[in-house]
Amino acid sequence: MKFSISKEAYLSALQQVQHVVSTRTTLPILSNVLIKAGKGELLFATTDLDVGISGTVKADVEEGGATTLPARRLATIVRELPADEVDVSVDEKNVAHIRSGPSSFKLMGLAHDEFPPLPTFNDAREFKLEQRVLKECLRKTSYAISTDETRYVLNGILCSFRDNMLTMVATDGRRLAMVEQELEFPQSHEGDIIIPTKAVNEIQRLLGDEGEVTLKVASGQVGFDLGNYFLASKLIEGNYPNYRQVIPGESKERITLEREPLLRTLARVSLLLSDKSNSVKLHFSKDNLEVVANSPDVGEARESVAINYKGVEMTVAFNPEFLMAPLRNLLSDEVHLHLIDEISPGVIKSGSSFLYVLMPMRVNS
Repeated sequence: MKFSISKEAYLSALQQVQHVVSTRTTLPILSNVLIKAGKGELLFATTDLDVGISGTVKADVEEGGATTLPARRLATIVRELPADEVDVSVDEKNVAHIRSGPSSFKLMGLAHDEFPPLPTFNDAREFKLEQRVLKECLRKTSYAISTDETRYVLNGILCSFRDNMLTMVATDGRRLAMVEQELEFPQSHEGDIIIPTKAVNEIQRLLGDEGEVTLKVASGQVGFDLGNYFLASKLIEGNYPNYRQVIPGESKERITLEREPLLRTLARVSLLLSDKSNSVKLHFSKDNLEVVANSPDVGEARESVAINYKGVEMTVAFNPEFLMAPLRNLLSDEVHLHLIDEISPGVIKSGSSFLYVLMPMRVNS
């Protein structure tokens, strides 16, 4: 195998696929990237047996072939190469010779036929949507995925395909983020899947602001076809909890808040919190919101925000990190906070498609 490629294209392709590679694996081949050289292009692929990514990049291929090389070490070498052009040749013992300007490296690889193949999606249900739309939906929900491995079904995002609507939900039991997106598909394609965290993180990295993505759903697997790159992942098996049950009914107060100023206020006030005292109090009175953090062992912070509020005076406490998370990931100028009382969950809404439920914390008087 013999090819020439620009350093920039080589490094970009390696960086897109290398994150899947596990640093702790008992199978040496899983630490490697598969490289196949064909007509005018290279194919790169990595897998940890749960998630796999493949991608193509243009190259000047003198001699076709395939090998696998240590992914992270190869990326590190390419990053440091001194010249813009890279020449690579691989002998029959899977030893790669990498040359760039005055530098040359010899890197030991493994045979390509040991590399586990990525799943095929021949009879998959397919859903097409814009990359930008999927990226935005994932950004608005993924931060609420549970990290508690004892509740495995919550370690991912639920994607529910029903009535020409894609509903995406993430929850850790203390908060829930949900976004809805209109999407046309045949009734036969309806169903629910749970995409695991690692695949969510990887597809967010790959998605751009232009072009389409095709979701392919097969038995126990999901694929994302972005044209130049393809990601495949195992799905989480199991039944996602009935998330509709935790969405509160009619609210008593609907408070319009400026997203960015509120986020900055919460960030400042939270500086005075400690491990023992990790809640901020929101005190609503006529045309005023006072945000308070109080830690007996650290001190106290208060900040007032002028708002349009005519309702009953009330104080509700939330985990500040959970309250700030949707504010960081939304782009709208305003959000609407819906409250029933001081002990019921609060709901943040943005537009007609996004909803975030947050459990309150006990208010210490």
